Amino acid sequence: MHQGISLLDLSLTVRNLLEEQLEPSYWVVAEIGELKEAANGHAYLDLVEKQGNQVMAKMRANIWSYSYRMIASRFRAVTGQPLRQGMKILCQAVVTFHEVYGFSLNIKDIDPDFTLGERARIRQEIIDRLVQEGLMDLNKEKTLPLVPQRIAVISSITAAGYGDFVNQLDHNREGYRIHFRLFQATLQGSEAAKSIIAAIDQVLNAHENKSFDALVLIRGGGAQMDLDCFDDEALARALAKFPIPVLTGIGHERDETIADMVAHTKLKTPTAVAEFLLSGFRDFEDSLALQLKNLQRNVGWQLLEGQRNLRELESQLKNQVKFSVNKEKDRLAFLMHQTKNISLQIIKLNQLKVTNAQQALHKSWKRRLEMEQKGLMALEKLLTLSDPQTFFAKGYTRTEIDGKPLHLSTPEIGQEMQTFSQNQTISSTIQKIENHGK
Repeated sequence: MHQGISLLDLSLTVRNLLEEQLEPSYWVVAEIGELKEAANGHAYLDLVEKQGNQVMAKMRANIWSYSYRMIASRFRAVTGQPLRQGMKILCQAVVTFHEVYGFSLNIKDIDPDFTLGERARIRQEIIDRLVQEGLMDLNKEKTLPLVPQRIAVISSITAAGYGDFVNQLDHNREGYRIHFRLFQATLQGSEAAKSIIAAIDQVLNAHENKSFDALVLIRGGGAQMDLDCFDDEALARALAKFPIPVLTGIGHERDETIADMVAHTKLKTPTAVAEFLLSGFRDFEDSLALQLKNLQRNVGWQLLEGQRNLRELESQLKNQVKFSVNKEKDRLAFLMHQTKNISLQIIKLNQLKVTNAQQALHKSWKRRLEMEQKGLMALEKLLTLSDPQTFFAKGYTRTEIDGKPLHLSTPEIGQEMQTFSQNQTISSTIQKIENHGK
């Protein structure tokens, strides 16, 4: 029969062995699978490590109330977010084994900077992929109408930011009317990204039946980690590929979410989005008013100028007509008297003169053209002889130093000179100079 050991003795042996062999504490990287706060102030956690959706390791942990108050307070101060399920943390833990409760970790500290850094790393990887695929500026290429009048809005009807947006549109001082339709979505928490994407699909289906001018995504601020859903990669892709311009007013003053980056236009708050839409109306109305004013001014000036010119022309025409009529009457009487006597003689004489003049002109211009052609041929030959290309074609070259012909320069050893031939320009350095006397 085998010698037995009590369960308590075995438990104590395990505990003593762990205390002897393990370090006093370890810094452990894990994801919070579950977190419960007890009435006495203690916190009980399940820490897990995953590959994809598969849990590769799981361990119970606790934070005693005194430590938990300090750890949770510092974590919220640094990250702007309380400890919660799904976060990846770096914690300092002591490995413990209890005779009744078994194996667990006692957490002594949590590094909030690790959680922020992990979020930043994942966020940057998403941005890099979107940039490589050309999605960051895809929605910015969409054309936003000068006066957008039908808007699809993704928000929560209970969100303060949505109320601000509606109030700004409905009570604008100019009385502009923008037709908008709300597509509700959850805007924070683990299911927020999926909820927003579902709302985007609803907008897309509605857009096919009656098109929208723009899609507005608004929230209204919150803690930095409350905005994690707006850094979701699937959401960013859906916004980037949306067929109409996307405007965001998520409401965080300091940081820019990935949703802001891929949007056509990013604005700080829902109120700013509403004001941006209204500004399009104001700009368009101001432009119309300016054009109308310019048109009225130009038309008025043209009318006044036309009337003045018309009066001047009318007066000039009357005087000119009167003067011309009298003059022509006198001239007509004189011509009639003269024509009766000498018309035939003048006609014959003029015909003869015209004939002689035509003959003389023809001979004169024929000689002149021949002389000019000969002169042009002589000039052409002279120009051909003077053309540098003629000399280059015969094998001659031209050399310059600093842009001046060689014979007008004073060459020195070491200077650069350029030699031009018909098809080449050769740069060379002067190494030797020999003077030749005349």
